[in-house]
Parts: sequence; structure tokens; C-alpha cells
Amino acid sequence: MKNKKIITIFSILLIIVLVGGFFAIKYAKEQKKAEEEQQEYTPQEEISEEQSKQTIVSLYFLNKETKELVPEARLVNIKEIVNAPYDTLINLLIAGPKSEKQEKLIPNDTKLLKTFMEADTITLDFSAEFLNYDKTDEKGKENLINSIVNTLTQLTEVNKVKILIDGNPSDEFSDTYTI
Repeated sequence: MKNKKIITIFSILLIIVLVGGFFAIKYAKEQKKAEEEQQEYTPQEEISEEQSKQTIVSLYFLNKETKELVPEARLVNIKEIVNAPYDTLINLLIAGPKSEKQEKLIPNDTKLLKTFMEADTITLDFSAEFLNYDKTDEKGKENLINSIVNTLTQLTEVNKVKILIDGNPSDEFSDTYTI
């Protein structure tokens, strides 16, 4: 009888020690995990000062295969966008896409002479070379206009685009264009 009591007490003590040990180990692991989560995240690579001074803009060019306008994301220096946003975006359109699958719509040798904003309308004054767009393509003029409008209206203050040629209204581009 005495042996049964000792075995029972020993078994109960063994179970208590095992259960207590299990919970102590579990608690220690949770504490370690919590400490790791609280440590400050250190990125693999620090963001360079040059990268922090850039923003992404979308420029619209013609896809050579589908003949549809598609956006091309471009990293641009924030100072350029802040100082002369309209000139910067149009000059990037004039320069053309980086991708060989896209083509620019603004004719070669076109120059942006002047830009000015009135209310929510941006007026763009182009050199006469702007009129050398592809007139054989039935959607050439429409794609040219939409490339410019889609690019500029991503700026919140721009809702309409007006086009001048050498400082004068043009019969071909007499409308005010919106999205």
C-alpha cells in the first residue's frame, strides 16, 4: 500500500514538473519572439539620397504591336517636376520611350516653346514641326493628342490641354482637349 502511495505521489510530481516545464519553455520562446519583433528593421540597402529625390511619372506612347497608347513609368528628379512640371513631362514625351516596343508620337525636331497655366487648362506652344505628325494614320492625330493629355492630366491641377503652334492657334488643333 505504501509503495502505491509513493508511486502515485511521484507520478503526480513528475506530471506537474513536465507540464510546468512545457509551459516555461513555451513562455520563453514567446518572449524571445516578441523581443525579435520589437527590434528595429534594418533594410538590406539604404536608400540613396539620389533615389529619395526621384518620383515616378507615366508617359504615354504608342505600342508598336497593338497600336494602342500605353503608359511607360519613368523615374524623374523631383526638382524638375516641382520647378517646371509641364515642360519636363512634354520634353520627356518629345525624347521618346525607353522601350523598343513603343514609339513616340510627337514628331522629330519638335520643340516646346512655352507653357502656361490658366485655371485648370495648360496651354502648350510647340514649334511648327509639331504639325509633321503621321497624317496617314487615321488615329495619328487622336493618339498624339491623347499621349499629351493623358501624360499631363496625371497632374492634379491639369484638366484641359490647349495647343498653339509658334504662339498662334492652329486650325488643326483648335480645340481644348480633355480626357
